Amino acid sequence: MSLSEMELIQRINELHRKSKEQGLTAEEKEEQAALRRQYIDNIKNNVRAQLQTVKPNNSRKK
Repeated sequence: MSLSEMELIQRINELHRKSKEQGLTAEEKEEQAALRRQYIDNIKNNVRAQLQTVKPNNSRKK
């Protein structure tokens, strides 16, 4: 299952609201955990990709 980032966030938020209002089933808790893990992994990958494009600036101004 591949959701866009916006769909992923929306579903995470839906499950969070439902958990506060009425609670989640075991399946929904598993889905929530998996979606949160996917979101965190996406963020990590984005940061890694961003850092790979950074070049060190070794020139020091005095």
